[in-house]
Amino acid sequence: MLDIRPNEPLDDDALAEELQMGKTPVREAIKRLEVDRLIVTYPRRGTFATGVDITDLAHISEVRSLLEPLAAQRAAERASAAERQELLHLADRLEQLDLATTSNHDLMHYDAQVHRTIYRVGGNPHLEDALVRHHNLATRIFCLFLDRLPAVDGHVHEHVDLLRAIAAGHGEDAASRAAEHVKSFEVAVRSVI
Repeated sequence: MLDIRPNEPLDDDALAEELQMGKTPVREAIKRLEVDRLIVTYPRRGTFATGVDITDLAHISEVRSLLEPLAAQRAAERASAAERQELLHLADRLEQLDLATTSNHDLMHYDAQVHRTIYRVGGNPHLEDALVRHHNLATRIFCLFLDRLPAVDGHVHEHVDLLRAIAAGHGEDAASRAAEHVKSFEVAVRSVI
């Protein structure tokens, strides 16, 4: 979805061929993307990536600013010993990244991995579903402006500190860091619009 521009048409047959899979799984994925508001289907016109409006950023950030801190706090409170090690390992991998040679595309994959790990460790599947949906919408906006952002290294380091706070079981610190992370995302995007 990150490679598809807003309002761009989607051809499910071409996608199935490109992804080397049957049409049924592609159509099911398209239905899921429609539920997540990433695409829209118009009868007799086709399927298109949804447009992006600046008000979307405010709406998405409003929801994430409430839910991300909750997820981080719950993850800090509920993480098992194995999950804490997983979080620390992920933090170490991020810390060792050579940001000068890591592509923005790869950084976005790390970003998704960090967020989805936190959501999963939080242990609330309904919170996880809501946050995955809103993170996907936020990532789409972020990717539209990624080439204009001055640097994303601060974004990566925010993840490292957040992961370490969760792994240490510091729920309030983790919640605070998650809230700041969402805020810095919105500020960064607004600075280049």
